[in-house]
Formats: sequence, structure tokens, C-alpha cells
Amino acid sequence: MNEKRKTELAIIANNVRKSALTGVYNAKSGHPGGSLSIADLLTYLYLEVMNVDPKNPQMPDRDRLVLSKGHTCPALYGILGYMGFFPEEDIKTLRKIDSYLQGHPDMNKVPGVDMSTGSLGQGISAAGGMAMAGKLDKKPYRVYAVLGDGELQEGQVWEQAMFAAHYKLDNLTIFVDNNGLQIDGDISEVMSPYPIDKKFESFGWNVVLADAHDFDSLEKAVQNAISTKGKPTAVIMKSVKGKNVSFMENNPAWHGVAPNEEQYVKAMAELDKIIKDLEARL
Repeated sequence: MNEKRKTELAIIANNVRKSALTGVYNAKSGHPGGSLSIADLLTYLYLEVMNVDPKNPQMPDRDRLVLSKGHTCPALYGILGYMGFFPEEDIKTLRKIDSYLQGHPDMNKVPGVDMSTGSLGQGISAAGGMAMAGKLDKKPYRVYAVLGDGELQEGQVWEQAMFAAHYKLDNLTIFVDNNGLQIDGDISEVMSPYPIDKKFESFGWNVVLADAHDFDSLEKAVQNAISTKGKPTAVIMKSVKGKNVSFMENNPAWHGVAPNEEQYVKAMAELDKIIKDLEARL
């Protein structure tokens, strides 16, 4: 990927972060930390990898994305809004009682959402089912799922890990958002899932390590997954919770708390500065 395109994607990803924070701020509730850590991944997948069409969200052969860590949907709404699946300004209605953009994604109400998620561990099971259906129907689409690292504490994740490996679902790629933090603190202290890579390897998966904030690293990981035959792929992404907002980075307190007005203004100013500096490179 050339430098110009990486810069363009970085600008979009930081605008996705702004959108996510705008939604959480207006809702006065939500999950900013984990939304910011996956903004680069979602931007890369939707703009560079996935076969999707905002004008035809239910296109039968579209690639699917399941946000298994459904509480971080502000980031998903941010990229879907940017792409034109729905008006970007609707993010301000996040979590409002009459809004279709609720605190967890609803496949029946939000264009572009492929699975309703929220209960951790269940999204990856749905993704595995979609991948299995694609194999049985001999369809060309691929399935992607995004999991939290704290989510790996759910037993259902490992049931699906067995299933996907047993049925050789090489059309399934999962991304583990390894920011190291969950609502109760450091994942290694709450209930350690480490070593994550060795666990998935022992279940028969192809495993790739990646940097969640480096587009070259993400591209290499996805190319590896697409070229791997006979095994599902787990991309273990090292990420920063609260990425690009100084007072949110690596702070578990921002797992599920909305910024007040002063904090929101500061966060948006920091992101605007990053975007301005990136635009100067173009």
C-alpha cells in the first residue's frame, strides 16, 4: 500500500473516531475506549477489503462482518455512516429511545449490520455459522469477525474455535482486539487468556500477529488469511484502548464512560490536530 493511500485511510479512521465520540457524547453513555481501538481495522476492512455496497446492503454475495464485541458499535456506525449506508449525522441519535442506532448493533434496523450482537462470545458463533453456510452454498463471500480480548474469557468462543477448525472454514477470519484491558481492568489480572496465539494454534487455526494501527500490518495479515486454505485464521492485533485521545489511551476507566463537554471538546481537538497533520502530507 502506498503512503498516500495509508494517509487517506488514517484520516478516515480518525474521522471514524470523531464520529464514535460524537455518538457517545450525545448519548451520555456508551463505550469509547474499545471503539477507538478498532477504528483503523474497520476503516481498512470496509474500504480496502470487503465486497459491500451501501446501495444494496443485503447483496447476497457480499462479504460479512460480525462485530462480536457489539458494545463498540459507535466505531462500526462511524464507518458505515462514512460509506453512506445511512446519514452520518444520525450518529448523534446513538442510544436515544427512538433511534435505530442503539448501544448494540441491530441487523433488523441498521443498514450494513450483518448480525445483532452484544452478548459476548455469541458473535463469533454467528460468524462461524455464516462461513459454514457459505461453504455449503459454494458462495464466494468471506466472513470477518471482531472480538475483544476480554471476550476470550467466554467458553462459547472456544466452542466455535473447535467448530471452525473442524469444518476447515478458511473463509472465516477473526480479529482479536488485544488492547489488554476490559471493564474490570487488565485482562491478565481478571482472567488471563494468554498466550492467545498459542491457544488458537492448538485449536487448529492459522494465526497471524498484527499491529491494529498499522495499515501495512493489517494488509499483510488479511492477505495471509485469504491465501490460507483448509484453516480459519485468527489475527491477534496489538492495539491501544482509547487510541489517539491522550487521556483515554490505555485507561480502563474509559471502557464504558461518556466524556463530559470539556473532555469531548479536548478529545475532538486532539483528533482534529492529528487529521490536520495527516492532510498536510497529501
